[in-house]
Amino acid sequence: MGGLLVGAAMAVYAGYASMAPRSQLYGRTFVGLGRGSPLLALTYDDGPHPRNTPALLDVLSRHSVHATFFVIGDCVARQPELTREVARAGHVIANHTYGHPRLIFCPPGRVRRELSDCRRVLADTVGEHSHLWRPPYGGRLPHVMRVAANMGLQAVLWTVNPIDWEPRTADALEKHVAAQVRGGDVILLHDGGGERLHTVQATDRLIHRFKNQGYEFVTVPEMMRVAGRTRA
Repeated sequence: MGGLLVGAAMAVYAGYASMAPRSQLYGRTFVGLGRGSPLLALTYDDGPHPRNTPALLDVLSRHSVHATFFVIGDCVARQPELTREVARAGHVIANHTYGHPRLIFCPPGRVRRELSDCRRVLADTVGEHSHLWRPPYGGRLPHVMRVAANMGLQAVLWTVNPIDWEPRTADALEKHVAAQVRGGDVILLHDGGGERLHTVQATDRLIHRFKNQGYEFVTVPEMMRVAGRTRA
């Protein structure tokens, strides 16, 4: 009986670890700097989107803030000039697979194809780009992380998730993020996957709010460089 309970507990934990953003069980995953850092990183998934992304770029430009965009290869193929606009504005472009599948249910060959197809279309569209990637839905298992690592890709998850893909007001999003931020956070937002006007508006409010509190917004690679110096 005891063995069954232990086995069940291990299975539950393994399932939890496959989706938990902070988990390092299945491979090294960057999730920020830890509490107390004055740095914050805004990240946006699932774009580029023909309406949301230009509006978001305007907000970020007004505040002189650079973000990290985890783009879907299929969206890049349909919006190549917009993708180039994101890159020209100084934002970091990263891999979010080509078709946004749940990789934990994909065999290794499909995982590699999703990542390599996204990397190929990014290289064709913007040229050199980051080595960062983010698994759709945050799901990862050993075979997923192994394929990505063999391709030289570094996984990035998050510490703050206001669930902006649900219908919410900008005010609700701002309050949700404000309640979670502790410093050194990677904030998960979306510019694709549907209408995200609330996310664009919340971004404007969040930058105002946290700059006034003394925080600085950086890209994920900039935050990772700080993390490397801190460990040295």
